[in-house]
Amino acid sequence: MPCANVKDCSCPDTSCPRHSKCCACAVKHRTTDSLPFCFFPDNGGDKSVANYYKKLSGRFGA
Repeated sequence: MPCANVKDCSCPDTSCPRHSKCCACAVKHRTTDSLPFCFFPDNGGDKSVANYYKKLSGRFGA
């Protein structure tokens, strides 16, 4: 069944079967406690929620 929510994708991993399939990508990352590349492209390869918080803290001085 094709995904009804297919968008232009900023993720560099074009070999991923979920590339451009936002719904499937969100489900996958929710189950792995990580965030999609499009949420923060300056992740340095670490897409963990902890790294996201660290990046946001640095950006907003919290």
